[in-house]
Amino acid sequence: MKLQWFVVAILLVNIQLVRGQEENSENFPPPDTPLEIAVAKASSPIQVDGNLDESAWKDIQIINDFFRIEPRQGGKIRYKTNVKFLYDDKNLYVAAFCEDSLGIQGIRIQDLRRDFQWGENDIFGVALDPQNLKQYAQGFQTTPYGNQRDFQNFNGNNFDTGWNTLWRVRTQRTDQGYTVEMAIPFKSLRYNLPTEGSTISLGMTMVRYARREVEVSTFPAIPQSFTPYRMTYAAKLTGIEAPPPSANVRVEPYTLYQYDENKAGDVLTAKESDPKIGFDAKWAINPKTVLDLTVNTDFAQADVDRAVNNLERFNIFFPERRQFFLENSGIWAGGLQQAIRPFFSRRIGLQGNFNAIPAPIDVGARFTQRTEKNALAGLFVRQRETDGSAAANFGVIRYLKNYGRENNIGVMVTHRMDDSHSGLNLESNNNTTITVDGQIRPKSQWDIQYLLSTSIDEQTGETGFAGRFFVGNDTNKYYYGWVTEYTDANYNPRMGFVRQTNVIRHNPGGYFVVRPKKMDWIRRWDPGMFVNYLHDATDPTQFQQASLYIFPVFMWFKDNSFFEISTTPTWQNINFDFSPLGLDIEQDNYYYTRFQVQYNTDLSKKWSGDIGYNFGSFYNGTRNTINAAARFAPIPHAALSLQYEHNDLKGVGSAESELKTDLYSANLRLALNPRLQLSTFYQYNSFDEQGRWNVRLSWEYMPLSFVYLVFNDTQTDIFDPVQSTRQFIGKVTLLKQF
Repeated sequence: MKLQWFVVAILLVNIQLVRGQEENSENFPPPDTPLEIAVAKASSPIQVDGNLDESAWKDIQIINDFFRIEPRQGGKIRYKTNVKFLYDDKNLYVAAFCEDSLGIQGIRIQDLRRDFQWGENDIFGVALDPQNLKQYAQGFQTTPYGNQRDFQNFNGNNFDTGWNTLWRVRTQRTDQGYTVEMAIPFKSLRYNLPTEGSTISLGMTMVRYARREVEVSTFPAIPQSFTPYRMTYAAKLTGIEAPPPSANVRVEPYTLYQYDENKAGDVLTAKESDPKIGFDAKWAINPKTVLDLTVNTDFAQADVDRAVNNLERFNIFFPERRQFFLENSGIWAGGLQQAIRPFFSRRIGLQGNFNAIPAPIDVGARFTQRTEKNALAGLFVRQRETDGSAAANFGVIRYLKNYGRENNIGVMVTHRMDDSHSGLNLESNNNTTITVDGQIRPKSQWDIQYLLSTSIDEQTGETGFAGRFFVGNDTNKYYYGWVTEYTDANYNPRMGFVRQTNVIRHNPGGYFVVRPKKMDWIRRWDPGMFVNYLHDATDPTQFQQASLYIFPVFMWFKDNSFFEISTTPTWQNINFDFSPLGLDIEQDNYYYTRFQVQYNTDLSKKWSGDIGYNFGSFYNGTRNTINAAARFAPIPHAALSLQYEHNDLKGVGSAESELKTDLYSANLRLALNPRLQLSTFYQYNSFDEQGRWNVRLSWEYMPLSFVYLVFNDTQTDIFDPVQSTRQFIGKVTLLKQF
């Protein structure tokens, strides 16, 4: 208790540091009239090679009035960026020179993967709002080595990183910085139809991340508390004579060979070789409307799920990793959070729950129409019958209405129809959800989100309800918000995900954003607290769980290394059968306090790492958890990552048991260039004595056309194998756009 009160005292002291911040840190509203930039037509052909030596680039307007948002809002920019735009009959071109006095020696980049993560690389990017919707953006980003990252962004904060489109980028590294040259085809943009003889305008923001000094700058100016994709602040590229739309059909056939074998000890129990063909197609009917089709779908190249040792009372959320379902996923209701999702695509194409055995998909179709005033989307998938699951049809339809500057309201209906299965003695079943949701932004820093959903299940004959309400205020100096979630015992979205049923959860809290003016070695310090309180939905007087997450030390240093000290007092009412990792917890009331110490180094360096220690009481015993990771990336073409998690539980449960678990992970990534890469992943879990290999070679031999070689191996008790499964996959895809 003394340590707990000490942590609270630190929190109170930190509040006083708010007075020491710089004055130039206020939010500011979007401009009433966007800044306009006239784009010239190229006078000669552009060769996308990163050299910027074509005559067409000469005497073009330079945009360099970037606005600094990190590490302090406003002020002089250390790493200047000069950008030019051109277009021709096929492409919009972006050329940038990103200044750096150290040149090649100053570059920070971890590896050459596509769709890299923000945070540990030098980055230049542009975001476009082709229809000037103010609530939608297409992002195109690269590193000094030419990695590609493309994504969709909704409302400035919801990312769809699974979106891939055709575009090209090449870079050159020099002694003064690096150059970027992008070609974005008009076929990849969904702009409004121009009238004959007229031009179009595109909403646009840009961002430069100079990782060595953690300097983030944007054009035009955007407040520090928002992402660089808040398109209400966007400038406009004007005067573009865009070509009239063509058929704009994209076809991606594939051929695949897959070999599987299962062994019990050294005895081969089953083997199967399976050639397969299929295709995906995309038809942009017009700039507002896109139809996607997939036949005999395959996800062999998707990342594998990571093993998790779950010691909590909630369902684990496994993210979607399959390309077809990732694209445009941000349009579905509930996609911003992981508690209540009426539609969650991980329920499609699996024989059981989210990490079960795959089931073949015969056909799927997706329709998306987006205008300034509304959006309409639909999805249909037919899943084939297997020995372990019935065939099923999955359907979802969504309508979203935009109003005001950044407000919307929508409705979504999902329907899952399972066929009967005589072998498994399963009867047919229909499951439907109806959801109303929306967002309100009375001011730029305020967010109000709401969701109300009902489920109807034919098999159980039950109707259930779920809802979520969120309000938050996010400024440069503080954040505070409130979340309330309701899920009754009968809510059963068989196309969705819920963290827990029969629960009402309240989660208020907030933190200060402290940037000490006299301690510039601290880039940001966010002391705060969140409350988590849960009780039954059927009987609101029946308490379930409560905790206080108190983090007086939650800070990033000048080099973006991070340090946290926090405590979590927890109250538990276990009135149900609960056995995490096989430890039977006796039904009773419990109070315990846990503490967390976490530190990570500058993760952009060649050597980096992080370590965390979570310790304290756990129900009627103790639990100590160590998390550690190390990364060695001597050059961008090679990176080795190691992770380790250790749990040590003592005196836990009715038997006051002891349990130790170790989870080891390793990943080696090798790349000749951003288009030819080898990734190997291994994980061993001592709890179930299971080891897993995933090895994947990918070669992008043409834009968005790939050759994949994949090897998967899973063994139970690797030191004396009881059961093993091996899989080899060879896959070739070809993308052709007409």
